[in-house]
Amino acid sequence: MLAKAIFCDFDGTITEIEIFVALMRHFAPESAAAILPEIYAQRLSLREGLPRILEGIPSRRWPEMEDFVRDTVLRPGLVTLLDAARQAEVPFIVVTGGFTRMAEIVLAPYRRAVHAIHGLEVDLTGPNLRVFSPWQDTRELVAKRQVLDHYHPATAVCIGDSITDLRVARDCPLVCARDRLAQYLEAEGKAFIPFETFDDVHAALARQGWWQEQSYAQ
Repeated sequence: MLAKAIFCDFDGTITEIEIFVALMRHFAPESAAAILPEIYAQRLSLREGLPRILEGIPSRRWPEMEDFVRDTVLRPGLVTLLDAARQAEVPFIVVTGGFTRMAEIVLAPYRRAVHAIHGLEVDLTGPNLRVFSPWQDTRELVAKRQVLDHYHPATAVCIGDSITDLRVARDCPLVCARDRLAQYLEAEGKAFIPFETFDDVHAALARQGWWQEQSYAQ
């Protein structure tokens, strides 16, 4: 059991843009255009909708998809937050609703500072992608609440930006939210800390007593 843990989304949170959405729109434009709005409106579950998009992409295009993410821009302040978490001995756990492999590629320079990366896996043995994860349930391909429960921290903060973070954010003791996730939580009356950069998150956690404001290397 962990005393504290940070659970952070990847797409649109660690990255400045929703790279997973960008992947789908680039490699499966028609399916993405039809299905993503239904997912965002919560008329279609992630478990139902994402395979309809992703499993129409030929497996031979996977190397192109990896190349697509290699120059992804990260949200400012990530290194500061990772340094603070390391010095405070708080595990920083990336939980992405997108592909684990894509997060690993983008975060390779910082991998030692990241405790673990959990997300969507892909089977490339058939003609088209087949997607799955160890954390899937009846509603999500990556049920982030299952990941949180797996680590069973005494207290946790969840950081996210969109629909893949909504279910875990409802139950997480402390939530930092932006973009669509902030809109969903505001509509539901769930308290959250708004952020735009990871410097905002760092400062918010310092105020919450997770570490001292100057507890990280400049």
